[in-house]
Amino acid sequence: MKIIKCYLHLFLAAFLLSSCDAFEIDNYEEPGETIEGIVVDAKTGDPVLTDQGSEGIRVRLTELSYGDNVDHNPDFYCRPDGTFRNTKVFKGNYNIRIDGPFVPIYRDTDDGTVISDDTWYGDISGTTKVKFEVHPFLKVEFVETPSVSNGQITAKVRVSRGITKDEFRNLIEPMGGYSDDFTNVTDIQLFVSMSSSVGYRARDQRWSNQINYAGDSFDEFEGQPITIRSANGQTIPSGRHVFVRAAARINYDTPRGSGTRRWNYSEPFEVIIP
Repeated sequence: MKIIKCYLHLFLAAFLLSSCDAFEIDNYEEPGETIEGIVVDAKTGDPVLTDQGSEGIRVRLTELSYGDNVDHNPDFYCRPDGTFRNTKVFKGNYNIRIDGPFVPIYRDTDDGTVISDDTWYGDISGTTKVKFEVHPFLKVEFVETPSVSNGQITAKVRVSRGITKDEFRNLIEPMGGYSDDFTNVTDIQLFVSMSSSVGYRARDQRWSNQINYAGDSFDEFEGQPITIRSANGQTIPSGRHVFVRAAARINYDTPRGSGTRRWNYSEPFEVIIP
């Protein structure tokens, strides 16, 4: 019996020694480096306006300090004005890739051959600032200040291409699986919201509205003022302060194969309902 007790004590001692690591306090410092960035139109220098959500400009950080075969950090997204900021990054060497309503900055073929890589490589330490110059699919703008009549907003919107169809084809076709349908403008949106961050993720469905286009039917309206009104029959109550933004997108998903077709946006407008 004494021999059994002796072995039991030895087993318990060995178990406690081997398991102490499981209870060790994590004494690593919290990530405290900052990455700041902005996404601008390569031709005009204007910020690329976006939605603050998963339909907006996605930012993907991948730390390269420990080799190539690593998982990326959790994705985050740009603010509506095309800027981004992350204050919880570990110091290290990184790659930054962005995906949005613009020609992909990383393009490869179906067999993995890299065509172009304009992603960012560098060290993040302290506050690191980066700037991406891209080619937006579309430019969306209000032609004039939206007006209000009987609780309904009327806006005139101009949608023009940020890159021609030929330029788009020259850049995208080498990736494989090209279709002329990619450049078709599929819809124009008028998002209405009580929030200043108005967009797809912050819209009031009672008042927002859209115009859909089949095939290449939008082409005859490119660059021309297009009238779009808030949802028919849904009166916005008097005295409300709402925000509106126009948006449009083409029939191309970014990143390729994701199924996410991202809108290009206008500046927001505040509208007071009399």
